[in-house]
Amino acid sequence: MAKLTYDQNNRLLFTKEMKQEYTLLMPQMLPVTFSMMKKVFELYGYKIDMLTTTHRGIVETGLKYVHNDTCYPALLVIGQLLEAVNSGEYDKHKIGLLISQTGGGCRASNYIHLLRKALEKAGLEYIPVVSVNMSGLESNPGFKMSLPVIRRLAAGMIYGDLITWLANQCKPYETTAGDTDKLMDKWTDKLVEMFGHGKALRKSEMGAVMEQITADFAKIEITGERNKPRVGIVGEIYVKYAPLGNNGLEQFLLDEGCEPVVPGLTDFMIFKINNRAVDVDIYHGSKLKKLLAGTFQKYIEGLQAIMIKAVETQPVFRPMGTFADLQRLIKGYLGYGNKMGEGWLLTAEMLELIHTGTNNIVCTQPFGCLPNHIVGKGMIRRLKDDHPNSNIVAIDYDPGATKINQENRIKLMIANAGRTV
Repeated sequence: MAKLTYDQNNRLLFTKEMKQEYTLLMPQMLPVTFSMMKKVFELYGYKIDMLTTTHRGIVETGLKYVHNDTCYPALLVIGQLLEAVNSGEYDKHKIGLLISQTGGGCRASNYIHLLRKALEKAGLEYIPVVSVNMSGLESNPGFKMSLPVIRRLAAGMIYGDLITWLANQCKPYETTAGDTDKLMDKWTDKLVEMFGHGKALRKSEMGAVMEQITADFAKIEITGERNKPRVGIVGEIYVKYAPLGNNGLEQFLLDEGCEPVVPGLTDFMIFKINNRAVDVDIYHGSKLKKLLAGTFQKYIEGLQAIMIKAVETQPVFRPMGTFADLQRLIKGYLGYGNKMGEGWLLTAEMLELIHTGTNNIVCTQPFGCLPNHIVGKGMIRRLKDDHPNSNIVAIDYDPGATKINQENRIKLMIANAGRTV
């Protein structure tokens, strides 16, 4: 058994010895992208289990170990992790918990402390919690976010967005159910294998690989035309993407005869990077910080441009927009300094959906996320005034909300949708 080691602040560290012996449990948010992230970490010798459970018991576990005033995504993530720890499937003395920290002023930076409190309450304080961050918030001897790892994670994010974007335009129309899922799995495995050999990472390579992915999805046999009602999904990042957080919203929309349209993670990551530069502009600070943020932003935007160009090679698919498009659309609505939670990005995503022909939108509102309610539900009236054809419904997700009530409200929105192309 690995020796427990603490830092000067009495924080339990994940050591090099633990890396050899321990399995890290990882919550799932975006199914495709997080599957690729898991496999990237495994390339570097980590043992990872990604949790995909979605049943009601997770909420009950979260309520047991987290104060009920805590935001709903925190309650779900911590409940899912604690339930896995207590499931009997793992040796409690040989597991660690993996969780992200963005460095912002919201939940993604503070979950880790709530999780440690929950472990103490459960008598499991000997389980290490590992922070995944690029802000220098916490470090561990046995877990390193090295440049090669970051590069592969960034590439995985872009490829994950591409695969998900194409899949959502194929799945509602596929002639043979399951064809799209099979192709998603094929490319997820193939890409990580290529990453392991140092391939599909350079910009010069990524364009060709993305065009090949797009061409493969274009070959999926479909029934009729791609003309089902399109429904956009926006909101707080976890509830927007995670099937556990939104009660399988994408699948529900598919079952109701709709085409889900879900803005990707890439814009959110660029938004977070851009916030560092905006901080310097508004509040002053290090010019070097702004320069580094700007350089990283240009790199990710360059990858996004390659992705868009690849989608444009197949006319059957609609391409996604750019981060610059979002910045342009938000002018006159919110300032760039509005950045807590999803900040101005959430409103901009609704505007982008409307401007690109997806007038029907589900805005996911988790309990306890005040910024989300301001830039989400709080902006809907203004958007409807400016765009009378928009059809937006805000759906609350919290421990006491029933799935049937959420789905009935969405069904009412769909009934008003008509047909969009």
